[in-house]
Amino acid sequence: MGRLYWREIGLAMGCFLAITYLFCVGYDLAFDQRMYEVWLRLLPGFTWLTWGSFFLGLVETFLYGIYFGLVFAPLYNFFHGRGGT
Repeated sequence: MGRLYWREIGLAMGCFLAITYLFCVGYDLAFDQRMYEVWLRLLPGFTWLTWGSFFLGLVETFLYGIYFGLVFAPLYNFFHGRGGT
């Protein structure tokens, strides 16, 4: 496998986390808000559930994915280059 680029990894992870967030909010609405406390700890400024808070959580989860790409891709490239294969 070649080099990884942070934009592609970040966008893929951002979309993945945003879609996961949508599923989790839907699950919470359908089944007794079991993840409510988790969202309060993971997403700064998130409160249950207003439109503003919903979109804030969506943006924050996407940005967590971008952050993952920014950190993971350079680390992977660094260690992959040192592997000798």
